[in-house]
Amino acid sequence: MIAVERLRVLVVAPERHALRQPHAGGLEAVVWNRVRWLRRQGHTVFLCAADGSDFLGPRPELRLPRPRWGRPQDASDSTSPDGHDRRMAGAFGRLRDLLDARMLPVDVVDNHSLHGDPILWSRDLGLPVVTTLHTPPLPGMVRAARMLPGRAPHRFLAVSQFTARAWSDAGVDSFVFPNGVDADQWHLGAGGPGWVWFGRIVPEKAPHLAIRAAQRAGARLRIAGRIGDAAYFAREVEPLLGGRIEYLGPLGLPALSDVIGASAVALVTPVWDEPFGLVAAEALMTGTPVAAFDAGGIGEVLAGMPATTVVPTGDVGALGRAAAGLAALSRWGLPRGRIRDAAEARYSLEQRHREIERVLSVAANGAALPALVTADAVGSAVGA
Repeated sequence: MIAVERLRVLVVAPERHALRQPHAGGLEAVVWNRVRWLRRQGHTVFLCAADGSDFLGPRPELRLPRPRWGRPQDASDSTSPDGHDRRMAGAFGRLRDLLDARMLPVDVVDNHSLHGDPILWSRDLGLPVVTTLHTPPLPGMVRAARMLPGRAPHRFLAVSQFTARAWSDAGVDSFVFPNGVDADQWHLGAGGPGWVWFGRIVPEKAPHLAIRAAQRAGARLRIAGRIGDAAYFAREVEPLLGGRIEYLGPLGLPALSDVIGASAVALVTPVWDEPFGLVAAEALMTGTPVAAFDAGGIGEVLAGMPATTVVPTGDVGALGRAAAGLAALSRWGLPRGRIRDAAEARYSLEQRHREIERVLSVAANGAALPALVTADAVGSAVGA
């Protein structure tokens, strides 16, 4: 067993949204929990994140600019307003100068940014950097990764085998490190008659297809989440609301856990290459069955888990039938505790955090990653 020393960690968050409850998405939840846990373990953690985030200290160089939309209806998770990329590059440039001048004492960088600049700090500053790949390949990050020399102190982690393969095809090799769920925040629920969908309300998550599946089945559906694309919501989701379809808005914990735990089944409807699908694991942690489109890494998340069904992506009829079947199991006394036990065994956040603590320690000390990390958390490098 490797002893983990106290580290000075710079956590670079995804830059679009503030890290705070209710979380803008699964990525923000993962990083928020990471910072909280590392500090609780006694590590010194500097957070670089969007202005308005929890855990930010007094240094202005660690505050990243949030997008400035001219009109609320233009807000989108998929595009940036004019000038935002320039502001981001300036913010990362100022932070790089701070690190270069040794005015921020850091042993290792825990990078979750979707921007390419932090990747190059391992090359330019000699800092150990661990970058987690939370998305499909992004051109700016791929370009930065290809600019790294072979001996740069950099390690890439991917949240699923599917995501690791996608990045490997783009020339970036990584180790697989799945996301986790905090069992203390997502508690076992008693179930109920209605269905639930939760997550970012954006086209690639397709809540409108969950609505159509519920309508075909005559089921009540509650939707919870932040509107990440106002035009999409107005066009595809809002006209379908009313009657048995209810939009609850963005919910923080524990309210969100309560809603999901009081449901018969959760629908997960990505129509893109979902890198992981944290909402599926979160639903299972409450004991709620999951019916999902088999997109991206969703199949990995649900493989071997009880009370789950995956159907072809976009097949609304199949989704409705699968959800109705799982809801019927709930009415027949499905042991929800068994679903939670399985989720906790596979996706315990405590286990994940202890593993990432060791990964960061290994990176800070320049040791070889594969020999020092447990096989179930981090597998062999994909493409290496």
